[in-house]
Amino acid sequence: MPIQGKTMESNLQTQVTPEHIMQFVFGYAPSLILEVALHHRVFDVLNNTSKTIELVSEETGASARGLRAIMNALVGLALLSKDEEQRYSLTPESSAFLVSTQPSFLGGLLHHTVRGLLPQWMQLSEVVQTGKPTIAVNRETIGAPYFEAFVPALFPAAYPSAKVLANTLGLGHVEQPISVLDLAAGSGVWGIALAQASPQVRVTAVDWADVIPVTQRIAEQHGVGDRFQYLAGDLLEVDFGFGYQVVILGQILHSEGEVRSRLLLEKVFAALAPSGTIAISEWLTNSDRTGPLNALIFAVNMLVHTDRGDTFSTEEISGWLSDKGFIDIRTVEIPGPSPLILATKPH
Repeated sequence: MPIQGKTMESNLQTQVTPEHIMQFVFGYAPSLILEVALHHRVFDVLNNTSKTIELVSEETGASARGLRAIMNALVGLALLSKDEEQRYSLTPESSAFLVSTQPSFLGGLLHHTVRGLLPQWMQLSEVVQTGKPTIAVNRETIGAPYFEAFVPALFPAAYPSAKVLANTLGLGHVEQPISVLDLAAGSGVWGIALAQASPQVRVTAVDWADVIPVTQRIAEQHGVGDRFQYLAGDLLEVDFGFGYQVVILGQILHSEGEVRSRLLLEKVFAALAPSGTIAISEWLTNSDRTGPLNALIFAVNMLVHTDRGDTFSTEEISGWLSDKGFIDIRTVEIPGPSPLILATKPH
């Protein structure tokens, strides 16, 4: 016969609680607090110096009451620190990524999330009911102005990964011209990083006509614009040419969906020179789609924003590559959310 005290203790240990679900009740709050702090220049004002709420209020014009609420929340989020004299300071993380003058500034991405994505996500119930997006950014008429405004914010997030790719390809040691095709180039970050690695690199950037001026401007700002050329149009309609040593698909397959992605990989295979390399950056799920969580959430983002977009597993994309004739399919760890997938066209 069980001892009652031990039975009660066991029940308490196994009791189901709502704690996990309660964490989501205010799950929207951190991104909104961050975006508002950026809007009111909180991180810029605290750059290289600690200040009280009153001083921050004087410099930003925001109310002391409002600042106290969001800045204390940012302390709780470990993005600000506060000393015994009630002076607030940046953390190493916020100093690196939330000060607008830093090259690694991610504020544009946060602004886009709150101002651009969140209003569409508020219609998620209807999207799930119909299976149709609130806005189809994979269509040029809608997507071109959308990405024209958005892609500059993506540059700092992808740049460290693009530099890893350049190093992996050994571009710093090449002595012969290297021809790179950057598909759906956007900010041009992947081609720019490769061009910076070697003066031998020449980049052909492909994107919609309205986005290409953004790519061109950013390439020129980074000192490699003279080694870029541009092709405008839909990825499945533009004539890429052939003979490229490297082709990059940076965060594009998820908006294309499986059918167009397979067709695109076939077209890339034809454009690559023998022994050429394809490099794919994506939000990768595991094979049974139980994680990672960010990739699963991003699949919902594709549901909301595209006609047929999704996230895919390494195994799925590797299978597509193999079907098209690619060999030596491998992954490379990067600072991004998922590893790169690389593959080679046979000699």
